[in-house]
Amino acid sequence: MIVITAPTGNIGSHLLSRLLRSAPAEEGLRVVVRDPARLPDEVRERVEVITGSHGDPEVVDRAFAGADAVFWLVPPDSSLTPEAAYSGFTRPAAQALAAHGVGHVVGVSALGRGTPVADRAGLVTASLAMDDLIASTGVAHRALACPSFFENLLEEADSIRENGVFTDLVDADRRAPMVAVADIAAAAAALLLDRTWTGAGSVPVLGPRDLSPADLARIMTEQLGRPVRYERQSHDDLYAALVGHGLDAAFVQGIVDMKRAKDDGLDDGLDAGVPRTDESSSPTTFEQWCVQVLKPAVLT
Repeated sequence: MIVITAPTGNIGSHLLSRLLRSAPAEEGLRVVVRDPARLPDEVRERVEVITGSHGDPEVVDRAFAGADAVFWLVPPDSSLTPEAAYSGFTRPAAQALAAHGVGHVVGVSALGRGTPVADRAGLVTASLAMDDLIASTGVAHRALACPSFFENLLEEADSIRENGVFTDLVDADRRAPMVAVADIAAAAAALLLDRTWTGAGSVPVLGPRDLSPADLARIMTEQLGRPVRYERQSHDDLYAALVGHGLDAAFVQGIVDMKRAKDDGLDDGLDAGVPRTDESSSPTTFEQWCVQVLKPAVLT
């Protein structure tokens, strides 16, 4: 029995679809979802559904009973502090993992462990502390250590369409890994189906190559057939904009600190303690992602 949290999100939906296609018949699939109506009918017919939040002690107690493996993804709650949003949300699950003797957990986390900026990286720092909490239960645990997602650019689809502009806080020429959520889901599926691994550790998922904002602008211009440029935003402007949208001030500071840490080398190659190898690289290129995902969002 594999339990999948956040099955309707970007990563969870890709993972669930992949497992429905590839899991052997004897492998049961159970999902934890707040609103089962968000699952397609054909999916609901093939999985066991636990309704509720996976931050709820009673829900995870039911969900983890009899489970062999769990896919753990915390949906960041911008109304909370980073610690509450990650470790606070995860504590009931950690207790349930131990109580039910769950064997394996695969979680979505971040790059940066062991770097000089890991303790001041905002949401990343909170995510790494969450990994430690899960590992402390004694479960076999693999944290998928991920850089920024291609899909973050979908939040800027309107700006790209209307103004030909996307923004971030990092230097235009700073190259760092980026990854498609489908590749993260593929890595998670492989670990969940082959549970021969033991102990606690991380599995980096780095995309096929490092990219800078300038690279992204050039590739988007080529693939969208219209000019796209990068504008570097200040930390103060981002903080003010997000607080102005009603996000918790401590959570917003966590976002700003994460982006500042990325500009200081949090994700960068050997500085992050994660050399790029065939095993840590994943296949989806930014060019492919632009054609398949970004172009329809911007041009339709």
